[in-house]
Amino acid sequence: MKILLLEDDLILSAELSKFLENNNFEVKKVYDGDLFLRELRQNQYDIYLLDINVPKINGLDVCEKIREEDKNTPIIMISAYGDLSDKKDAFNRLADDYLVKPFQFEELLMRMNSHLRRKSTSNTATDETITIDDLNINKTEQKVFRGGKEISLTVKEFQLLLLLAENPGRTFSKQQISELVWQHNFNTNTNTVEVYINFLRKKIDKDFDVKMIHTRSGFGYFLKPQK
Repeated sequence: MKILLLEDDLILSAELSKFLENNNFEVKKVYDGDLFLRELRQNQYDIYLLDINVPKINGLDVCEKIREEDKNTPIIMISAYGDLSDKKDAFNRLADDYLVKPFQFEELLMRMNSHLRRKSTSNTATDETITIDDLNINKTEQKVFRGGKEISLTVKEFQLLLLLAENPGRTFSKQQISELVWQHNFNTNTNTVEVYINFLRKKIDKDFDVKMIHTRSGFGYFLKPQK
């Protein structure tokens, strides 16, 4: 598995690269956003690790540029910025995960493996379409249509929608969603699940009279066509 790492702290970059290489990853290190994008155009990678505060082009802008061309490869932000607003900004740029420095390398490894497993599972899924009212989900091609119009989703948005659509009417708590979609537990002070639910509502429900994604106050979220 190949990793493209954007990190301008040379000591951290070297230590993290050594750790990942010892765990059978191939790591390409770059130190500014411009070099990252140049490398991105020349080679393919399985996962991206991005610091935010780097020279030339910051990690958030790099994340956004990646998603203009690549909606599937996992992106994990690694940053000293730990405020909720910083995390929201990263998820709004369509990052898949966020780790605040300092962090345990083992935790990063677990999250990376989780994202890679999910990507592999999605890529090998059998041909199947889920239809609920005017919502159609093609699991093999990972395409979503509402009212005949294709809706572009990130990997995590698709996985969250799929979880809800495969269990229509069933309420999932934030804890259950974090375990089933992200395969790890979030700190209870974060609102990652809410952020992604809002992403889906804007894309799936905003332009339609019949709403699909609903909140059951105090319990969680469910998918069911309702006016």
